[in-house]
Amino acid sequence: MDRKKFIVTAGLGLGIRPWRVAAALGASPAGGPGAATFLTAEHGLPAGRDGITNGLKQPVTYYNDWSSYDELSDNTPLTEALAMKELGELRRLQSAGVHIDYYMMDAFWFDKDGGYRTWHREHWPNGPDAWLQGCKEAGIRPGMWFSTNLIATHSGLFLNVIPEWKDSLAVGGGTFCLFVGGYLKHLGDTLQMWYDKGVRAFKFDFAYFDAATGEVKETHLPETIVEMNKLALMDMLQRFRVRNPDVVITGYNGFGGDMENTFTPFRKTVDPRWMETFDTIYCGDPRFSDVPMMNIWRSQDTYTDHMVRQFEFNGLPLRRIDNCGFMTGTTGTCYYRADNAWKGMMILQLARSGWMNVYHGNMELVDGAFFHKAQTLYTGLQRYGMCSTFGAIPGTGEPYGFAAEGANGSVFTVVNPSQAVASVELPLQEASGGRVLYTDGGFKPTVSGRTLRLGPEQLVVVGYGAYASFDLGVDETIRVATSIEPVPVTFVAAGANGIRATFTPPAGKHIRILFQQFGADGYPRRSWGGAPPDGKKMDAFLQLRVTRNGAAVPFRKEYDKMIWSGLSWGAGEVAPVTGPLTVECRSTEVEPLTLKAWVYGVTY
Repeated sequence: MDRKKFIVTAGLGLGIRPWRVAAALGASPAGGPGAATFLTAEHGLPAGRDGITNGLKQPVTYYNDWSSYDELSDNTPLTEALAMKELGELRRLQSAGVHIDYYMMDAFWFDKDGGYRTWHREHWPNGPDAWLQGCKEAGIRPGMWFSTNLIATHSGLFLNVIPEWKDSLAVGGGTFCLFVGGYLKHLGDTLQMWYDKGVRAFKFDFAYFDAATGEVKETHLPETIVEMNKLALMDMLQRFRVRNPDVVITGYNGFGGDMENTFTPFRKTVDPRWMETFDTIYCGDPRFSDVPMMNIWRSQDTYTDHMVRQFEFNGLPLRRIDNCGFMTGTTGTCYYRADNAWKGMMILQLARSGWMNVYHGNMELVDGAFFHKAQTLYTGLQRYGMCSTFGAIPGTGEPYGFAAEGANGSVFTVVNPSQAVASVELPLQEASGGRVLYTDGGFKPTVSGRTLRLGPEQLVVVGYGAYASFDLGVDETIRVATSIEPVPVTFVAAGANGIRATFTPPAGKHIRILFQQFGADGYPRRSWGGAPPDGKKMDAFLQLRVTRNGAAVPFRKEYDKMIWSGLSWGAGEVAPVTGPLTVECRSTEVEPLTLKAWVYGVTY
């Protein structure tokens, strides 16, 4: 069967809109050669782009319970008891004034043999009715996670193939072809079933558009397979939206983006047609950037800030980027972060100006009063203000920020990821009356006119006009250095993938050591130690040793974690000492790598 005949037969047989079939053949959706053949009354559809979404109508607050459990790394299961506990925490936050719109039930709510129509029989023996009713009573709209077409991980199948899906099963047995067989139709009917039971948000994850049955794979080009899989999903979801216009549909893994690091040059990877289907597209699960920092959680913030800029480069308005940056929790998926530096994480979640404000994990770790104040400051600006990014690309390690200009003032949220005190010129026309609304502890930032001075690795929020009266306080759980200066140190090779230096530290200073490994291409090289509970901590791969007169010197470090997403650097800090110090940095990777290290004298 030739390509044109296959696209026509498969596309129209599946019910894909004729204009999409025509587009796949290179014809204009509104007409042109070949299009008239398909745009006929028998298909019951107009020759226009019906079902296109312009995204959310206003900012929403969207709780997701992932990272309060974790079935991909440390095997903490999702249970009804856990879900109802977190629903209770949402009600506690509501009583503090926090506005919450959705509760997204993330992965593994389903029974392995139920085809997405039955909840996990062991963990939800009574099904979801109590949870659905609890959400209704709280005025919260429920949501559900679906894998787009993946049913297996490295641990094996997480869903068994039901009879309705068999003729869509792709080569390899772990994915489904979306334009052949019964899988996609069954999935669409399933979505409608849950909508009829009150579900109003649907999250799609793990899309594999190269999935093809054996027959399709043997007879069609890979690019044709990808295109038809995309068209089939787009069409099904758009039809679902036309029937149910109040749904929220979000796209996660598989819909574009370079998410593995923060040094790859930006490139176009997001198909803009997804914005006709999804209200928002996410820009990556929280992980650590390739900017070394003593405060590892600030490096994680910088990763998400960098991803927002990448998706902005891809043409997405800020309001339609789900930055997914807030994730508290006691599981391995969030690196056992718990509530470390959660206030800054929440501020950045809001400041990035996406209308999908997602909060993951253990809400019992979150203070409702602060949540309410931060939400009050930012959500009106998200909806009515002019929101933008400014400064450096975050992955470069230089200062950057997010601006929100309202009718009666402006708010600037600024991050300095560098190892220096920085002065940042805020993009403001009339600069008077600025006031610091929030800061990390330690260094005391100042604002004079439009110039903000802030410390190394510090987050600061500045308000002008009516917003200068807000007060989000100081997070004293974070210690930002009050001064920092480079210490000139020469490192020399010390065996394979190792470097060493001996120097006399400046008197009275803490000694901060940052080091990073680079591959033959000159880019940072991440090491992966695996996920909990059996993974290795990063300091086993990226080794730092400090000695004085041959004896080990203790030092503070925060990168000694199992990090499923990998890490390219290490950091440590030695309390003030006298006498020469020897610092040795080493990578245990087998391939030849280049190591670089930087030393700073800091005070607090």
